Amino acid sequence: MERKAKYGWAAAVVCFLVLMVVTPAIPQSQEYHQFADQRRLFLGIPNTLNVISNFPFLVVGIIGLILCEIWGWTCFFLGVAAVAFGSSYYHLDPDDATLVWDRLPMTIAFTSIVAIFIIERVNETTGTTSILPLVAAGAVSILYWRLFDDLRPYAVVQFVPCIAIPAMDVVVYRWTGHVISGHTLKHLSAAMVPVFLTLMLAKRSVEPDRTTTLLDKWRLSWVRVSERGFFKAERLDCEYAVVSGREG
Repeated sequence: MERKAKYGWAAAVVCFLVLMVVTPAIPQSQEYHQFADQRRLFLGIPNTLNVISNFPFLVVGIIGLILCEIWGWTCFFLGVAAVAFGSSYYHLDPDDATLVWDRLPMTIAFTSIVAIFIIERVNETTGTTSILPLVAAGAVSILYWRLFDDLRPYAVVQFVPCIAIPAMDVVVYRWTGHVISGHTLKHLSAAMVPVFLTLMLAKRSVEPDRTTTLLDKWRLSWVRVSERGFFKAERLDCEYAVVSGREG
């Protein structure tokens, strides 16, 4: 790790520690679990719309897993797909215990986005090695909240995401004539983020000017396997014609 990077990490840790010392703890309000729309519309499902509005996360997560190119995207779309199960489980019986399973997959998705940014815009090796530490930091923030009833680390990790619409949960529910609540709209709005990211992955191709692409690494791995006689060289040439634009 370069000296500047070490100083940067040290400064970040110091800032976080100072923040934890000078700011009061943020307990989880129990009113958070009292959502505007608590109707059982069909099949006896409590909070029906808040439960079924998580389904788009599963669809987009599965599609994204098919298209993903790097480990960062894999972790992101795994988190997105898991939100469908975790959030649905929480909304069936909202309390602090079930809220853990709502926040954990969201944290995996959010922290993976940071790793993806590093991989694609800063340094691929650094970004790849940062995936597990970032995801672990998110998981620890949730564990800290459950043990000490303090949301400060979680707030730092999440950076107050998607706060405007759910904050107007009751207001939106009234505005729509008790048809849909702000929390349901938050689910649908948040699901649109991975939709656009999925479309981006479907449309883009690997840029030829990237210094080290994952495809290059795979190509080298296939070459080694090929030399051992497990695969034919013809398949190698055909499989990775997509990166031929780097030559010349």
